[in-house]
Amino acid sequence: MWYAHNPGRRARQLLGDGAALLWTALWAAVALAVHRLVQPASQPAPHRPRIPLLGSSVDGALRGVAHAGDRIVSAAPAPQGPAAAQALAVLGAVALFVIPVGLMLTVWLPRRIRWTRQAAAAQELAATEDGRELLALRALLRPLDELAATAGLLPAAPDETPDLDLDPDLDPDVAPAPGPGSLAKGWREADPVVLDALADAELQRLGLRT
Repeated sequence: MWYAHNPGRRARQLLGDGAALLWTALWAAVALAVHRLVQPASQPAPHRPRIPLLGSSVDGALRGVAHAGDRIVSAAPAPQGPAAAQALAVLGAVALFVIPVGLMLTVWLPRRIRWTRQAAAAQELAATEDGRELLALRALLRPLDELAATAGLLPAAPDETPDLDLDPDLDPDVAPAPGPGSLAKGWREADPVVLDALADAELQRLGLRT
């Protein structure tokens, strides 16, 4: 599984993947352009066009690299000069592609793989009762504000009455709203309503169907 079921989460994943592909294509084009600009003196280019999609400053910098390569070739003794310049052009183009793309992959790829593994494991756990209990336990480890939001979705227990000794202003006819503590109590008692609410909250966090 590579994409979430939730439309918002899936849209963000698609945007991230598209940005990664665009970044890779951009640096591939730049590396190829630099390789064509830096040519041995024995194979002069009649015309070096402006590189598209790049500003004048970047284009000028790449042309400076090309002129530096020409000077290296002309200064090197023949016949090693053209071969050395060709090898330098290839290595420079490869480095120009590998370094920025590699840095991007070290940030983007592990997160995508981690989400894919978590989503696959969550779907497998959600198919069994014991698995949903494990999902509920994982949901209990989320921050307190998320637990409070999950507890707010639970119906108030009809047999729970407020403690008037602690707060005499409470209405004895109104059951208190469930809080994060009620989630832990419901998990310990294997309350199916609480377990389902926690498991569904964990699936929703991953962008999966409940």
